[in-house]
Amino acid sequence: MRYLRNDWALYVAALGLCLVGAVLIWSSTHTRVGPALSVRQLIAVGLGLSAALALVRLDLRWVRAAAPWIYLAGVAGLLLVLTPLGVTVNGSRSWLHLPGGFSLQPAELSKLALVVGLAMVLAEGRGASRLPRAREVLLAWALAAVPIGLIMLQPDLGSAMVLAAMTVGIVAASGARWWWTAGAVAGGAALATAAVAVPLLSPHQVDRLLAFTDPALDPEGIGYQTRQVRLAIGSGGWDGAGLGHGPQTQGGFIPFQETDFIFSVAGEELGFLGAAGLVALLAFVVLRALWVAARARDVFARLVAVGVACWLGVQTVENLGMNLGLLPVTGLPLPFVSYGGSAMLACWLAVGLLASAELLEDR
Repeated sequence: MRYLRNDWALYVAALGLCLVGAVLIWSSTHTRVGPALSVRQLIAVGLGLSAALALVRLDLRWVRAAAPWIYLAGVAGLLLVLTPLGVTVNGSRSWLHLPGGFSLQPAELSKLALVVGLAMVLAEGRGASRLPRAREVLLAWALAAVPIGLIMLQPDLGSAMVLAAMTVGIVAASGARWWWTAGAVAGGAALATAAVAVPLLSPHQVDRLLAFTDPALDPEGIGYQTRQVRLAIGSGGWDGAGLGHGPQTQGGFIPFQETDFIFSVAGEELGFLGAAGLVALLAFVVLRALWVAARARDVFARLVAVGVACWLGVQTVENLGMNLGLLPVTGLPLPFVSYGGSAMLACWLAVGLLASAELLEDR
């Protein structure tokens, strides 16, 4: 009966994004590897959808009870990456290789772990009318600092920024005084500046950030790539060149286009109308999460929904911004669309959390 009361509009929107993403992945990679990556992506979609439906079978109160263990599992994954088991890809030690040729990026799953961990701490022992105490807010920031710090050691500035923004959103939604949010934003900006200046990031990653304002700093790397991305999106017009017919995409001029820059495939081959439809679906998922939060009476359910909305919203804005040349390149995938099994699994688990939170309110 729980499945009959599920939020199927949320599932349909997420599945629509996944299917469009698989088609875009095929278009950007079939000349090099055939349908292999798009097939792997569809397998990841199936696994993620199954995981979301399995999560919905659990009452959200069971998730709340297991929150400490979920959080610790997320931290454990980030610690494993920093051991000899971790694998470096594109200058970031972010991956674990699994049997069967698969790989796992613990930073993606740590987003889910932090959502439930923060919601547990800020909802513990209080109703909707009591504001969180200072010690609870401090504990929340301490919990967030651990995965953010471990991710910065990889280093992965993009994922760290998502976790930080998500924490700000959850703490603000908990009813904490405004100065906690203001102080957190100021501190996060200072830490991001320090990460570039110290430098905690590698020279290659610093160049990727600075090339946002001056592509000549990395003319053969991200500077070249961002120019090609802007050219692809700008040439799409209203209705695009058609799937499999984008000159920049089919010419292989954009490295790793199936991951960070998948939106450029939509812009070039589907045009403004297709790309706008993709953005509309992403906006629907984020707004649906905020709608769940707005009607939630349970504090834990509300904070979980806010956390998911901040996570998917910030990541979407950052990915679209770097594709359009409005924000620095930080290596974040577009939720539900970019190639990557870890990110897909995490996004679908977020959908399962939202559906479970909504079902809790319908009891």
